[in-house]
Formats: sequence, C-alpha cells, structure tokens
Amino acid sequence: MASAQQPLLAECCFRPMTEADVPQVMDIEFDAYPFPWSEQIFRDCLRVGYHCVVVDGPQGLCGYGVMSTGAGEAHVLNVCVGRALRGRGAGRALMHAMLDHARNAGVELVFLEVRPSNRVAIALYESMGFERIGLRPGYYQASWGREDAFVYRLALVPQPLA
Repeated sequence: MASAQQPLLAECCFRPMTEADVPQVMDIEFDAYPFPWSEQIFRDCLRVGYHCVVVDGPQGLCGYGVMSTGAGEAHVLNVCVGRALRGRGAGRALMHAMLDHARNAGVELVFLEVRPSNRVAIALYESMGFERIGLRPGYYQASWGREDAFVYRLALVPQPLA
C-alpha cells in the first residue's frame, strides 16, 4: 500500500521539460545512476530541441525522459523515474507518452540502449515489444571499467485515423 509521502501515478502529469526543471532532474539523475548525465547534457538536449518530458507529481518533479527524433527514427536517450514512483507503472506510462510523441512525429522505428545489468528496464522494454537487435561493447562507464549495452528496436504501428 502506498504511503502518503509517495505520489500515486494518477496524481502525476506529463509535460515538456523546461530549463527551470533541470536542477530537479539532476537530483533524480544523481540518485538513480552511479555515472549520471551532467547538467549541461540536459541543457543541450533542451537547446537542440530533443523531446524532453517530465513527470510532475504532488511533491514536484518525479521522473523524466529524453528522446531524439529525425528521419523517421527516434532514439530514447534517457528515462528515469524517482524512487517514489518506481514499481508503480510510471516508467511504462512515461515510455508510452514518449512513444505517442514519436508516432505523432511520423517515427517508424525507435531505438534505445540499456545496461545488461538493468533487468527491470529490460523487462519493461521487452514487455512493450522492443526486441534486442545488437550489442555495443564497452558503451557505459562502470565501477569496474566499462559495461556493454544491449541495443533494442521497436517498430511503431501507425495510429488508425479516427
């Protein structure tokens, strides 16, 4: 059962990330990853027009996603949900929101990389229809040196016209 301190997914909304959100995004990023993105990377993603979205809850920002799109393809670059929403469907909802954006932008293929050690993310992506198509050796920084990345792809089915 959820505590009063943990926001429910139903109480959250998705909205575009702004420059003002970056400090809160960094708090979540540093809490989630041993090798986080820098503040400048997030600011650069906003500056170049990547699709950057945040999950806003009653206690403030509690997740985010970053995706680039172009030439009929999208690349999910970063997806993270704060501790308060983990295991409550927020990651799936965030991915669906990002995929809806990609579909509306005419994207046909979506790609992403994930650490083989991130079993929760792998389970999510595979349950959403992503298929593993490759491996990038030594892609991620790790405490022992470098960790490979699994490469996943999803073919988007166009939304039927209403």
